[in-house]
This record gives sequence, structure tokens and C-alpha cells, in this order.
Amino acid sequence: MKIDKKIIKELSDYLEEFNLTELEYTEKDTKIKVSKNNVVLSNPAHSKNEKVVETSNLSAKNISGIQVTSPIIGTAYHAPEPGAKKFVEIGKKIKKGETVMIVEAMKTMNHVPSTSDGVVKEICVKDGQPVEFGQTIIILE
Repeated sequence: MKIDKKIIKELSDYLEEFNLTELEYTEKDTKIKVSKNNVVLSNPAHSKNEKVVETSNLSAKNISGIQVTSPIIGTAYHAPEPGAKKFVEIGKKIKKGETVMIVEAMKTMNHVPSTSDGVVKEICVKDGQPVEFGQTIIILE
């Protein structure tokens, strides 16, 4: 299988342009998955020929504390409706199960619960910002 560098470059450019962490493209029997950490090419008929190509080494920010992540892809909101009181603010004590944010996907509002008790150390996303599955949205101490 010949690797089409033009498609990989184009998909990598889309990652930056649309601020995505991962993008997948499928055509016939070829599947190309591009993420900020690596590119995976695979041919389902010959999956043992899978190749991984490093595109960049992003240094991870040193995060200490308990991370609460987004359970789905969508848009994060800090309050139940515009102008309402925010679910959490930096320094606020919260309990396990308490709603910390809403992630809207396909017109459905999904409440994101805290995974443990703690104090909000950092809010990692802005109100109305798109979020990815598994992206850290808040950090607790």
C-alpha cells in the first residue's frame, strides 16, 4: 500500500484549522486516522500491516489533581441557561455526583457529574467551547 502524503497533510491541516484532536477518513478499503499525537493508517483487509507515523510530539501540561473529563463530543456550557448562575467556580467545594458542566450534543443537554469530592482548582474550557470525548473540563484538588 502506498501512503498518500497529500491526504495526511490535508487532514493534519484540518486538525489545526478546526482545533480538533482527532480526525478519521475512510475511503473504500483504506482508513486514515489522524490525531495530534500520531497518524494511523490501516487497511481492514490487511490490518496486520498497520503503520503508525509520528506527526508531532506535544508536551503535556503538567496537571496535578483530579481531572473531570467530558463523556461525549459536544459544546460545553458552564450554566444551565444563558445568564444563570454557573455550576462551578474556581475555589468552590463540590461533592461527587454534583453537576460541574453541561455538554450539549445533537440538541441534548448532558449533565456532567463530578467524579469525586474536591475543590475546583481550574476550569479548562470556556463557556460555549467545543469539547472532545475524554477532554479535561475541570481539575479538582
